[in-house]
Amino acid sequence: MTLTPQNIAQELEAATQVGDPRADRLVSDLIDNKEIDGVNALFRTIGTLKPGQDLSQLPARLADFLREAASPPPGWSEADVDAAEGFFRHHHGEVSMLQGTVGLIGTYLSPTGAFTLRSTGRLGGVKGPGRRLSQSSRLFLDMGDGNALRDGTLAANVTKVRLVHASVRQLHKKSGVWDYATWGEPVPVKYTTGATCVFSVQILEAMRNLGIDVSKDDANGFMSAWHYVNHYLGTPERWQLPKDADETTRLWTKARDDEWKKTDDGVFMTRQALEFYKQFFPGPTHDAFVAMIRQALTDKYADMAGVPRGVLDLAAGPLAAGHEVVSGLGGGLLGGAAKKATGVNPYKEIIGIASKAFNEVERFALTHDQDDQPQMHQELGDDR
Repeated sequence: MTLTPQNIAQELEAATQVGDPRADRLVSDLIDNKEIDGVNALFRTIGTLKPGQDLSQLPARLADFLREAASPPPGWSEADVDAAEGFFRHHHGEVSMLQGTVGLIGTYLSPTGAFTLRSTGRLGGVKGPGRRLSQSSRLFLDMGDGNALRDGTLAANVTKVRLVHASVRQLHKKSGVWDYATWGEPVPVKYTTGATCVFSVQILEAMRNLGIDVSKDDANGFMSAWHYVNHYLGTPERWQLPKDADETTRLWTKARDDEWKKTDDGVFMTRQALEFYKQFFPGPTHDAFVAMIRQALTDKYADMAGVPRGVLDLAAGPLAAGHEVVSGLGGGLLGGAAKKATGVNPYKEIIGIASKAFNEVERFALTHDQDDQPQMHQELGDDR
């Protein structure tokens, strides 16, 4: 079955009840045998998934799973790889920054997603934003790195994320407190497909909102990259997204307003993320950074997520109309950019400088706890 605007609501509802049986069986067994920590350590030895690689150091059942998981998406071609690489040659820095901000906040607008993340202590607790970003940054950075789509590097890291999702599902199942009638399956196919939409077509929309020109070929290349990721997340072909950006945008636009809602969990997660960013964008600079996020999301969804309005509310109008306010911040990161931001796209200078600064955020997220790999969970925690 192919996803269409006409059947998307029905298909996503069905996907709410679907997990990942192959990964779930493996991870359930690893949890029961208290092998999660050992396998997490072994994750660092799995740098690639490619035919014939040596997996002999791994438990046999994990090695078998990885060999099966290494198959490429049906119909995947050299043209798809070329298209994806073309997009990242032009937009890697800015899109990585937007995925780590607008994209992550977008995932908090899914009520089930926000609830799941918050109730999984290692991702949703006090250290949640840094750990959440570290789990994602590896993926965002790998997507645009050299041969990642060719040498199996990206496939390996996405498959690790697939196992992380399985650990969340299994721990909730074993806890006996997950409300399946209300929430469906923890981290279901609906969530992974929805997150793929957020990190692909929603980011393309954010780029348009910020005045970043993306060619049709590049947009399709970006969507192809996420089609590849969605496959390695274990998504059955029935719910795979098209590689055509316009087609996927139509699907997402149809589904988004039914799916995205304001919730206490989503606002909590957003607030934590914005507080985390303050370490890298302090004082008024943080206000300008948050205002840029508002502009990317639009007021409708920024309000839904709880992104605050402020004195530098760029979303209320073009930055060019208020750049004197921003440039008076004492020559800070975004102040310096704003002085120059008087051309056709007043956001462009800010985006470029913020993208470079956000690299520091991602490096911190990947190294602050030596947590540079996706990590499964041996137990749940709760911040409430």
